[in-house]
Amino acid sequence: MRLTTRVFALALAGALLAGCGHKDKNAPLAFVPADTPYVAANLKPISDDARQAMLAQADLQLPAQLAQINDAADRVASQNPAAARLLHALAASFKGNTVEGFAHDAGVDLKGRFAFYGLGLSPVLRLELSDPKAFDGFVTRFETAYGKPFGNASVGGQSYRKAVSAETHTELVIATVDKQGVIALLPADVSPSMLREALGLDRPAHSLQDSDALADLAKAKGYQPWLIGKLDVQRLLPLIASGKDPLFTTLFTAGAERESAKTGEPLANLTKIPPSCPADAARIAARVPQLSFGYTRLDARHQDSRLDVSLASDITQAFDGLKVNLPGLGEDASAPFDLSLALPMLEVRDFWQAQADAVAAKPFACPALADLNAGFGKLGLILQKAATPPVGDLIGLHLALDEFSFAPGAPLPKISGRLLLATRNPAGLLGMGQMALPALGQVRVPNTGVPAPLPANLTTALGEPAWAAMNDHALAVAVGAGEDGKLASMLNAPVGDAGRLMRMHFNGDMYVAWIKAMAQKIDAMADQQAAMAAQGAQPGTVTPDRMAGLKARFAALEAQAAHVDSASAEVHMDSQGLVISNHLTLK
Repeated sequence: MRLTTRVFALALAGALLAGCGHKDKNAPLAFVPADTPYVAANLKPISDDARQAMLAQADLQLPAQLAQINDAADRVASQNPAAARLLHALAASFKGNTVEGFAHDAGVDLKGRFAFYGLGLSPVLRLELSDPKAFDGFVTRFETAYGKPFGNASVGGQSYRKAVSAETHTELVIATVDKQGVIALLPADVSPSMLREALGLDRPAHSLQDSDALADLAKAKGYQPWLIGKLDVQRLLPLIASGKDPLFTTLFTAGAERESAKTGEPLANLTKIPPSCPADAARIAARVPQLSFGYTRLDARHQDSRLDVSLASDITQAFDGLKVNLPGLGEDASAPFDLSLALPMLEVRDFWQAQADAVAAKPFACPALADLNAGFGKLGLILQKAATPPVGDLIGLHLALDEFSFAPGAPLPKISGRLLLATRNPAGLLGMGQMALPALGQVRVPNTGVPAPLPANLTTALGEPAWAAMNDHALAVAVGAGEDGKLASMLNAPVGDAGRLMRMHFNGDMYVAWIKAMAQKIDAMADQQAAMAAQGAQPGTVTPDRMAGLKARFAALEAQAAHVDSASAEVHMDSQGLVISNHLTLK
């Protein structure tokens, strides 16, 4: 399924820019079964200026995306040459083009409607076309890049092309149906009824359009209609665990055949699914019933989105009313990089202990989940260690950076900023630090919030002065000239509202600095490997092609980062589950 995601990724990315008109019988959502385990679709068009902004961002990301696709193709080439050829062909189809140019050449309507969904587990992409003949031309070019003729077939008078993978017993089906393009991954021995439904010749008994489920979800979560997605875990996991889904059965059997050929284990033993597995899958799914996402704001300068993770009531009740006493969690960030992360170890420890006790009382019976049972068994020992100070006293951390940069060849970055640790025992945390670092033992840090300078022999490596400050709730350290003057406000910053777990913010300059620092590390690694190779030594595990791909990826990220004004994220727990909100502002 991971390869399937990559095959569809760029086609879906283009389709995400599309819009939707009136509700009608030929809308892509009319072909989506109401009980699909996953779906991503649009309900209305985005504005032209927002579309152009997204296309510009997509073009900046394109080199990195193509490098990832080619890298993935190289990794699977030995085991699945058909999939590798498809991935390379997909990347080649974008060569020398923009996303908008590719869409035009492929006949894809960027102002049209689309739906990406599961027919069972089989992924289907249905999107409206501006030029069906151009789409057919794209398929022909894709076939040429693939390097092997596609098969031609028809069902019910509808022709389609297919690329069959002998390794996975699957086929990629591509068809032009009226003014819509259809791409689906199906079992090679797909039944006529499933094939007809995938192509849209037969409609589902109940469609997602009929149910208005996505519109209702958007209203409940505050999603805008330009993109809405849903993963129904309570449908997905039982489909996998039952072994009755056609695509899962096909892939599972193909893997079992390879294993049987290696080990001699009878195929019947490898493909047997115990009856306990569906029940255990349903038990797990009940803990995380659904994931959904959507844009909450989208225009030429703003791209805001929200991800909702539905959780069982006992999970939400453990945290949705919890007010974490972490300074900074309750205010908007002002530093170029600012992270406030709640780590209420007492409550976290109690929660996970309850989960471990539940699994111990009723272990999972499915053999495939034996490692999960063992993991929860070990969790008890980990939780006992987590109860020991200073970890057991931890409440959260707040990191604020005003400067971050790497000088070429420097072992450590140049940092200017502050770190706060909220704890139930700040003095105890300081005392343990003084025991570990004797030089720190001479420092007297009052609990009044007044900064105390740290000795030079502790800060020499940083190349900057440093201070520590403390009150009854937290211990904080500052590094860099002038940072000591910001410690008092950091120690006394507002704490988070009930249920808030994280806040993060960074501006465009800091984002560029991070990307440049990582790119410098990649360059240093490449130089080191080249030097080793020149001396006849083993150059390392990263091949020159993969290294070139990494460098191209970071170059693309740096170009993208130059257009970012700021980005932020917020995480909180409400009565229904975990809510993750992201905000991106462009220059």
